[in-house]
Amino acid sequence: MPSIEKQKPIAYKLGIGIIFFSLSLWLIPIITPFTPIPTKVKAGIIPGSIIVAEILFWLGALLVGKEVANKFKSYLNPKKWREKGDTQKNED
Repeated sequence: MPSIEKQKPIAYKLGIGIIFFSLSLWLIPIITPFTPIPTKVKAGIIPGSIIVAEILFWLGALLVGKEVANKFKSYLNPKKWREKGDTQKNED
């Protein structure tokens, strides 16, 4: 009997894509200060990109579901990075 693979819905794949795109938008505030554009323009680009990145993240979170979004967000939390390392050291 052939195995039937469970396909993810298109909304789920779109949501994951939107989340990754929103993460790439977080590079704009890091790069912008080093560009030769005027300071007034930089002052608009930086908060604008942060706002758009947050909106896109939550839009993607709505598409993938609350559980997936929370799991993904926990991976991005620097406080959790250290906890995992300490846990692994204690297990050895």
